[in-house]
Amino acid sequence: MTRGEASQVKVHYKGKDEDFIVLVDDEATYKKWLADKSVPLAHFVSAFKIFVTHKQGTQGMMDTASKATLDNQFGTSVDEEVIKQILEKGHMQNSEMSDRQGPKNDSMSSMNAH
Repeated sequence: MTRGEASQVKVHYKGKDEDFIVLVDDEATYKKWLADKSVPLAHFVSAFKIFVTHKQGTQGMMDTASKATLDNQFGTSVDEEVIKQILEKGHMQNSEMSDRQGPKNDSMSSMNAH
């Protein structure tokens, strides 16, 4: 894997007013959790944050979901409870992020501009 290249797993849930995203670090452990809820969320959830994409699906700009938005959609604003619902009802998307593009050393690129 080249520098800057990474894999990211998103679990996307389309709500009535928003699209919600939870990031997963370990896809295999997530799949295990779906069958066995005794697996701790901390073993595979990237961060205990819920993101919204403002109805842009999995490709939109991700912002942290407000407590009011979570309460309106899920009936609770407790992050762990909402994350469980998204993980159970959402669908997984695995995306590869390629290595970074553009100049690798910005200080050198100005030298070539003559």
